Amino acid sequence: MPVNMIPPSQTQRLRRIRILTTVFILGLLVSGVTAIPLVTELNWLVSAMGGEASRGTVASTDPGQWLLRMRAALEQTQAAHPQLFYGTDWLAFGHIVIAIAFIGALRDPVENRWLFDFGLIACALVIPWALIFGAVRGIPLWWRLMDCSFGVVGAVPLWLCRTWVKRLRAETACPA
Repeated sequence: MPVNMIPPSQTQRLRRIRILTTVFILGLLVSGVTAIPLVTELNWLVSAMGGEASRGTVASTDPGQWLLRMRAALEQTQAAHPQLFYGTDWLAFGHIVIAIAFIGALRDPVENRWLFDFGLIACALVIPWALIFGAVRGIPLWWRLMDCSFGVVGAVPLWLCRTWVKRLRAETACPA
């Protein structure tokens, strides 16, 4: 059925799918791009959390102390082994490529409905990945849970889109 022949309720559903898909794409892009300037971002985060005015001050909270340790480790790594940051550059690239793939779901969500399943599987995998590898790398549980929240938050728009696409398919009698 051509887009201009879709009934208003289906047009609204299609618009909602596209809005949430756009939000998901933007989340992937932001998540990817922020994997590049790690030291700068950690400085901003320490400052935003009421971090020290000088390098000698130690944060009074466990998360604050951990952030200061991570900042020192990143600064030392950047000074001695900047090539290691190439890994996070590729992490950013992966996020951006996945965001580009979701343009297919943005253009034609019914035909590219598999992308919502793919995204939901990826979001589900974030949780064991963060919990297992975070533990292996000595990442505090509170940070791992924050990482897990990205999978949970990302799954919400994908699940809604998947549900709405299934309804659109049923209403328009699209073949499987």
